Amino acid sequence: MSRLSRMPRRSYDQYCAIARALDTVGDRWTLLIVRELLAGPRRYTDLHADLPGVSTDVLASRLRDMERDGLTTRRRLPPPATAVVYELTPHGRDLLPVLVALAGWGSPALSERRATDAMRAHWFAIPLMSRLKHLAFQAGTIEIQLEEGVFHLRFDDGELTYGDGPAQLADARLILGTETCVAIADDSLSLEAGLKQGRIQLRGEGPLASALRQT
Repeated sequence: MSRLSRMPRRSYDQYCAIARALDTVGDRWTLLIVRELLAGPRRYTDLHADLPGVSTDVLASRLRDMERDGLTTRRRLPPPATAVVYELTPHGRDLLPVLVALAGWGSPALSERRATDAMRAHWFAIPLMSRLKHLAFQAGTIEIQLEEGVFHLRFDDGELTYGDGPAQLADARLILGTETCVAIADDSLSLEAGLKQGRIQLRGEGPLASALRQT
């Protein structure tokens, strides 16, 4: 019997779908680890860097729990790389709609940034997804540039995913300030209004960029 299978599972001991789900993802940091891995495979050091506040012991424990529960897997990158990366299983990726819903519910709480709040640009990817889902019929990649960094959204066969960092081949680029990004995320500013007011710069040609201009 493997070490992972011997680890005890915490449970609410309730015959309820919500309680069963929380048995798996209700621990602190678990859903934020999912948020990071939805952008693609990550090394342990990358996860620790983009989860400010988590201890190394807690992160290692959560990753073990998530592997045991079938949310993540580990694999070693092929030579010449030697790193081990964590990535979501299909079961783990199925949590994307859950995080989209949580982002929509929590976006109004971003009205004020506290002095202790850390920030990464790609944390805005999921809140923006619901605002751009009407473009999912377009195939391509949108790169979003903020002062704090860059991330990208990918549209393919009606599915919308995201990645950290710049896109190798972006069909369109949106350049905007963090305050404007928050306003779009909490639906107090439309993309159309942001473009018309000059708060958002749009660069690129082709169908996806044209669809953004007409949004």
